[in-house]
Amino acid sequence: MSIFPTRILLATDGSREAELAASTATDIANTTNSELHLLTVAPGNPDPIYHIHEGGLRYETYQQAAEAIKREAQKVLDEQVQKVEEAGGSVKEAYLRVGERRDQAIVHLAEELGAGLIVMGSRGLGGVRRALMGSVSASVVHHAHCPVMIVRPEKERAE
Repeated sequence: MSIFPTRILLATDGSREAELAASTATDIANTTNSELHLLTVAPGNPDPIYHIHEGGLRYETYQQAAEAIKREAQKVLDEQVQKVEEAGGSVKEAYLRVGERRDQAIVHLAEELGAGLIVMGSRGLGGVRRALMGSVSASVVHHAHCPVMIVRPEKERAE
């Protein structure tokens, strides 16, 4: 039995913090010869919105807004797969989940895959914002069946 994970789940949203997590997950997967799986979760239940375009104001239906969100999330996922591969990593499979809370989608997929490690970035919200908005990473740490690595950028030093 190995102490190293055989499957790593990288949860990514394309942010700077998520890209740092991707680099870390790629290094770990390569070093431990583990499978690397990527997940992006698109927010669900978009509000119908108005867009200003050349012809004036245009109303976008719920279905159109949902499709736009899904396309954008798929684009983020595809870009992250490409970046991992450009960095010398190999993605076993990439997943797009829609309409599920981010923390729940991450935990559920990790369980489905039998992941040995979840890697994700953290924006490092302050206490008030975390209390109001919740923290995806804190919830994943609390509910995951396996170890979770939260990758945070070094704080910029004042010079």
